[in-house]
Amino acid sequence: MKKGVSAESEGEREGVTLEDLKEKLANFAKERDWDQFHSPRNLLLALVGEVGELSEIFQWKGEVPRGLPDWPQEEKQHLGEELSDVLLYLVRLSDVCGIDLAKAALTKLELNAQKYPVQLCKGSSQKYYQIHNRKDNEDVVVPKDD
Repeated sequence: MKKGVSAESEGEREGVTLEDLKEKLANFAKERDWDQFHSPRNLLLALVGEVGELSEIFQWKGEVPRGLPDWPQEEKQHLGEELSDVLLYLVRLSDVCGIDLAKAALTKLELNAQKYPVQLCKGSSQKYYQIHNRKDNEDVVVPKDD
């Protein structure tokens, strides 16, 4: 998905939406007659491969500070390319599956806000089932997963 995409003006790239990306990816695939290869399974496997490439960038580095202040610019650029590959395959997969990714993400954030209420989890890395099983939470009502 990297090669052959023409760079657009800075103004157009600044305000890109998931819908913009979805349309550009659909056109990109159609122009190349790649829809025949873009089954959900194939896109998922490609996505997993890209996540592996992204992981390799961080492999053996241990924890790194936010902003990656000590990383050379070319390594940050490589990171940006791999993050973009993951995003593009995720957007394409959601499109092929008929999922409105932006709407699904907002819904998931709302569900997570219910599963992880601030008063129970602020500053904690515990999973929701650990938080909800603590004895000191008996007076807080939180919806359970079905």
